[in-house]
Amino acid sequence: MTGIRIAIAQPEVTADARTNGSTVRKLMRKAAAGKARLVQFPEGLLSGYAKEQIQDWADVDWPAVRDELEQIMALAAELRLWVVLGSAHPLTPPNRPHNSLYVISDQGELVDRYDKRFCSQTEITRFYSPGTEPVVFDVDGYRFGLMICVEINFPHLFSEYERLGVECLLLSAYPIDSVFEVKARAYAAINSYWVAMSLPAQTNHLMPSGLIAPTGTYDALLSDTDLAIADLDRDAPDLHVPLNLARPWRAAALKGDIYRTRRVTDPRSANRTTT
Repeated sequence: MTGIRIAIAQPEVTADARTNGSTVRKLMRKAAAGKARLVQFPEGLLSGYAKEQIQDWADVDWPAVRDELEQIMALAAELRLWVVLGSAHPLTPPNRPHNSLYVISDQGELVDRYDKRFCSQTEITRFYSPGTEPVVFDVDGYRFGLMICVEINFPHLFSEYERLGVECLLLSAYPIDSVFEVKARAYAAINSYWVAMSLPAQTNHLMPSGLIAPTGTYDALLSDTDLAIADLDRDAPDLHVPLNLARPWRAAALKGDIYRTRRVTDPRSANRTTT
């Protein structure tokens, strides 16, 4: 196999970090049994998501969140499994937490953290502090990028990850409308990379979690299951056009040389009001 196998989780999110942590570890073991190298979880899973499970940060058992995170990191090392885990990340009071995705390596190390940069109006005024940087990381020669929920409404973030060489964007979310799926499929096709969507079980009536191919079609879908396992393979014949032709051509087109060198000086070009 020339690719990499990943798992996408669709668990129920609760307000209890202990319950959520137990769910994460159960699905990690299931992903490892399926020979996945990486497993992705939804937005806000470990701590519970603000506006839904969490109405006040004072209600969160932060020591439990930390303890559960450390247990998850230990299990990642045991299973030799990369984990991308959604959770609130507490800051120094009185600063509000970040809305984050923890990147845990197959050595059980917290190697990076993506903090949601574009928060919703309610998030930014009541719940979260914004992040500032994109995050990319490599597993077995494949490059992954991270994004969270409402950031789907900012096309330049998806283009940024394309320029950073991302081959699979891990989009963890707690969506509130079904058009979210349409946007995700469009970005996958426009940028010629995979988009893995990990969503909570509570939003399955809007859309399922799944893996969207660089063609904008699904490679895997979750309906009433809690985990999907799928392969990314950049050498797959049906991906030759989007990966080897379309993506490099768009990069060249954005640089503009193929157009600048072909511009003409012609009065019929300059005059746009004549037939």
